Amino acid sequence: MRRTVVTLVGAALVTAACSAPRATTPSPIAEPVPPTTTSATPVPTTTTPPPAPPCTVTTGACVSLAQRLAWLLRDGRVVRGPVPAGFGPPDQATPAGSFHVVWKDREHRSSQYGTDMPNSVFFAAGGIAFHAGPLDAPSHGCVHLTDADSAAFFDGLNVGDAVQVL
Repeated sequence: MRRTVVTLVGAALVTAACSAPRATTPSPIAEPVPPTTTSATPVPTTTTPPPAPPCTVTTGACVSLAQRLAWLLRDGRVVRGPVPAGFGPPDQATPAGSFHVVWKDREHRSSQYGTDMPNSVFFAAGGIAFHAGPLDAPSHGCVHLTDADSAAFFDGLNVGDAVQVL
């Protein structure tokens, strides 16, 4: 008798579970979102290429006074730039012309003005150099560059490399 009871109880459970009403379609939680259509035509993007260096230098540095930009070049390729540059005011103008790197000093201090000139690369008479300095403050004829750019010019220029300032 015990066996029959177990069977009946098991059968009752199966029957109860199987006889529960089933939904034929699931009820939606939210309305389905219709697919969106997008334009198949891509939106054109325009990017203006950076200005090319106006100099004839292939290895060295190019400076445009009018554009307030500088480039570092190696074997005819721009390796850095254009980068923003600051210059001297009219009464202490940065000299234009063709020059060569004469000497370099990573931690130079001006004996004439008593100011630090980090990453100095000297290229013209009178102590004219590329060096780190504020772009919004006039120099005494030097080419001011940001800290990162002056470090790149210091590392990228060698004594004897050409420097053209236009």
